[in-house]
Amino acid sequence: MTFGNNYKGWFKPKNPGKYKGDASNIVYRSTWEVRVMKWLDEHPQVIWWGSEELPIPYISPVDKKKHRYFPDFIAKMRLKDGKVMTYIIEVKPLAQTKMPTQKKRTQKYIQEMATYAVNQEKWRSADIFCQEHGWKFLVVTEKELGI
Repeated sequence: MTFGNNYKGWFKPKNPGKYKGDASNIVYRSTWEVRVMKWLDEHPQVIWWGSEELPIPYISPVDKKKHRYFPDFIAKMRLKDGKVMTYIIEVKPLAQTKMPTQKKRTQKYIQEMATYAVNQEKWRSADIFCQEHGWKFLVVTEKELGI
């Protein structure tokens, strides 16, 4: 499966009433996101879901400025015990969840480190936001998707 900006399109939900936002304008940026969208759309325990609908403020460690992070998904689900939980979900390749390792400070390595640092701050901010609201934050990789 492909991940990244090379695979983009519009998702057409089977259950548009479950989507929070404009169900005719759901954009995906990877086949992995499509897989999660299908699951959210079709899973009976999902009450509602949205894609890039929730802005979370964070301070970038690169430029020290305030930015807004739009996680890939937000979903409210009914758990097996009947309780309801809201999840914020980010879909990323496993490699982007780990600190880059390299001996030489190439331009590619510097960019990977900057991306890693920004992602870590986004995810820290999302985790704090979720804790404040009684929600849960998840980073989903190819490992969790079974790819």
